[in-house]
Amino acid sequence: MAILAILDHRHAPVLLAVVLTTAAGCGTAGGEQRVPIVQPGAPGQPGRVITIEQATDQSHVQHTDADVRFMQGMIGHHAQALEMTELLRTRTASEEMRSVGLRIEVSQADEIKLMQDWLRARGAPLPDPHAHHHGGTLMPGMLTAEEMARLAAARGPGFDLLFLEFMIKHHEGALVMVEDLFASPGAGQEAEIFAFASDVDADQRMEIERMAAMLAKLKELQK
Repeated sequence: MAILAILDHRHAPVLLAVVLTTAAGCGTAGGEQRVPIVQPGAPGQPGRVITIEQATDQSHVQHTDADVRFMQGMIGHHAQALEMTELLRTRTASEEMRSVGLRIEVSQADEIKLMQDWLRARGAPLPDPHAHHHGGTLMPGMLTAEEMARLAAARGPGFDLLFLEFMIKHHEGALVMVEDLFASPGAGQEAEIFAFASDVDADQRMEIERMAAMLAKLKELQK
């Protein structure tokens, strides 16, 4: 039996292994035929053969400036989502809406702490999570001051509809941030940030799907 392993140079530490079974009499004298592990090169560059030890060694993988910017930006992004869910307490009569808000609140509050711990462990500065209130740069999908004011002024079913529209937009912005991270050379390869960003992508997609179904139902009821 031989193992052919292919490393994805963009999204470490992904390791794909294909097990090949050789027919009787077709192997080497020792009964096992080794197939080289090939690590793809950068676009336009040839790959290189590496050892199993090299393939599984992640000690050389370091975080990048793009990783730090992603974590800093996502803290502010999550903080605004918590500001939006806080409005649900006084502006909706829907238990389903409150349930959606609670899921977002719990998960994103925990993730903010995770991101702050990640930054501290690497000696990176912690951002002001509310910098967008003071003219800070808005991350993709974040609401403007005017949009937040519209949401705060709404009540009842009108609030529910606007909340879902804005939160879907907000979540879609997080997906753009994850995409931008993995598109940055060398970024997203440290195991912890790779796992976190991948989880953000998966979780936000599920929530978008759930909220889109709720939004369609609300719009149908208002016809």
